Amino acid sequence: MENKIKTREEVIKITKQFQREGKRVGFTSGTFDFLHAGHVDYLYEAKKKCDLLIVGVNTDESVKKYKDPNRPINNEKQRTKVISGLEMVDYVFLFNEINNNLNIELIKPDFYIKAGDYSLDKLTSKPLVEKYGGSVILIPIKEETSTTAIFEKIKNLPSEEDYVSIENKDKEMIKAVFLDRDGVINEGISYLYEPEKFTFTKNALEGLKDIQDKGYKIIIATDQAGIGLGYFSKEDFFKLNGYMFKLLGPYGIKIDKIYYCPHSITEECNCKKPKTGLIEKAVNDYNGRIDIKNSYFIGDQTSDIKCGKDFGLKTILVKTGKAGTDKKFDIKADEIVEDLLDASRRIK
Repeated sequence: MENKIKTREEVIKITKQFQREGKRVGFTSGTFDFLHAGHVDYLYEAKKKCDLLIVGVNTDESVKKYKDPNRPINNEKQRTKVISGLEMVDYVFLFNEINNNLNIELIKPDFYIKAGDYSLDKLTSKPLVEKYGGSVILIPIKEETSTTAIFEKIKNLPSEEDYVSIENKDKEMIKAVFLDRDGVINEGISYLYEPEKFTFTKNALEGLKDIQDKGYKIIIATDQAGIGLGYFSKEDFFKLNGYMFKLLGPYGIKIDKIYYCPHSITEECNCKKPKTGLIEKAVNDYNGRIDIKNSYFIGDQTSDIKCGKDFGLKTILVKTGKAGTDKKFDIKADEIVEDLLDASRRIK
């Protein structure tokens, strides 16, 4: 098992040797914080595609950069040792970058293997692989589980405080408007993280100001799968939000809270819409004082509308962004309007 753990430099030499012998080398990577059935299925199928399977494991430093400052739970030495113990894995090495571009350029595997939640047209490393004649392989997802889902389940286990009745808490209720960000407040661009590409949707500023003037908390609830997929970092997301705040400042508009889901589809978290984890977090942060029956969810996708309805919020679909054309869920909003200003006028 210990003989499987190598440095990247050693892996490069091993790869070249095997390729000279006419053998096919596959490369994949991950955090592998909690090893689960999804990992095992994925690596088992990956091994079928090649003669030699090499697995890169993110260092603790890189995990903190692209996933969460509180992760990983298990350190890099332990995670590497666990992966090296799997029969289908031939060699393991640690790397410090947040994506695999450098690994690909240095190792040049015959196959770069990723899980099926990635899209080939969005995979920035695909041109790098094809440039030297390699291929990208996507492995279909068999087991709907994830490290993040396990971590979230543990984190959300009820504490003694969770059993305290809301009746015993501060009874002053708060009215809130939950909004999706991309396609509602700003123009919808896939995996947006560059401030220079940020622009408000039509009448967004006027709509936000009207909502605020009516006494509602403005709470953003947004899916940001690009973080989990490695297209951009949490720091990039925060930077973009900071830029948005700067633009809102001259209009006196304040965003009270931003809740985001950084997970990809395979991570099966409880916060990716239409799941209601983001709203639940907001309600908890406000000590249960959000007046759900008199609060709203404004979105441009059916997942937004289903999320709001499942939590008991009034729902408004705007015709900006995707305008409900995603059709992921067969659900109808309470109101369908042109834009955010039109939506604010429906709010009492």
